[in-house]
Amino acid sequence: MTSELSFACDCGTVTGAVRIRSGEGDHVVCHCTDCQNLTHYLGHAGRLLDAHGGTPLYQTRCARVRIDTGRDRLACVHMTDGSTLRWYAACCRLPLFNTVATGKLPFITVQVGACDPTARGPLLGPPRGHLFTHEAIGDGSVLPKMSMVTLMRRFFVRVIKDIVSGDRRRAALFDPTTLEPVAKPHRLTDEEKLRLPRR
Repeated sequence: MTSELSFACDCGTVTGAVRIRSGEGDHVVCHCTDCQNLTHYLGHAGRLLDAHGGTPLYQTRCARVRIDTGRDRLACVHMTDGSTLRWYAACCRLPLFNTVATGKLPFITVQVGACDPTARGPLLGPPRGHLFTHEAIGDGSVLPKMSMVTLMRRFFVRVIKDIVSGDRRRAALFDPTTLEPVAKPHRLTDEEKLRLPRR
């Protein structure tokens, strides 16, 4: 069974949908420092982070995401020296997706906070678990964890399917020929990092 979950930035410039197939994706909550810092950098921490600094995400196959409008308003940033690329709407700075630096390694997570609030609960169901709980705000030990072994096992199944099927060349965020991002990435400067909350 396949359903569609629509998403949009706050001003409605960037819109699209995620195809949801039962059992294929993972609804998780990430508490890593980088996810928390992203919401502060973009000015949406109060809206997107839960009480423990968690960000609800939906991990799926890369070609399951469709951009309908506003593709030219997509922007992306590296919060650290790592390869994770975080996408947002340049118009209203709402976080939208996480990927890696190129489409050669197909991977995408969708920010659940950008998805239709009336449909995301029924379509995604409760989170499978919480990630990086040791970086949570407050007592992260009370959160139901998702093991990294489980996460990576499911991640690699999706990666292999996307490579074998050719779906990585049908990803909305990467050029189908070069597999380079459709927006030029910005890497946070030392000065920008200093403006982030200290923990």
